[in-house]
Amino acid sequence: MRGFSIFASLALGVIAVPVQADHHAAPKAVDTESNKAAVIAAADAFFSALRDENKAALAQMMIPEAVIYIHNRMTPGKPQIRVVTVMDHLENWAKSPSGTDERMVYETVLIDGDMAQVWGPYVFLIDGEPAHCGINSLSFVKTPHKGWALGNTSFTMEPVNECKRLGAPEAKQ
Repeated sequence: MRGFSIFASLALGVIAVPVQADHHAAPKAVDTESNKAAVIAAADAFFSALRDENKAALAQMMIPEAVIYIHNRMTPGKPQIRVVTVMDHLENWAKSPSGTDERMVYETVLIDGDMAQVWGPYVFLIDGEPAHCGINSLSFVKTPHKGWALGNTSFTMEPVNECKRLGAPEAKQ
């Protein structure tokens, strides 16, 4: 009987506790066409900087504290996940060969206040030839000084024979 009264007290306590709204949550941003256009313009600027012969241009589009997650699936049956800081990536990028390009289809663009997500398939090219493809997940942050800048990103790296299945854009002739 004692167990029942403890259970009944707990049950009544749970029922009597009022549900409180989270007053700290940011209000949902209106996903207007102008907000979406601004985020797409930032993604376009990122890819323009990526293909720019001036390798330092990419740094202007990225938040220095950001992190890149590389989901490498180039070797079937042996996927690897690598985490690279943007600073390390930019250092390596400065040494990369010219003639690199990346094209992405923006399948999904989500915006909530100062946070945006751009998701879709991509193809990475070297001298016009596909080197790999995959899915990009680009997280943008609206900053007071840069506007929309690339925060963190995750992408899969898959063999060229997977590009069609993923819906990656074709290389332009």
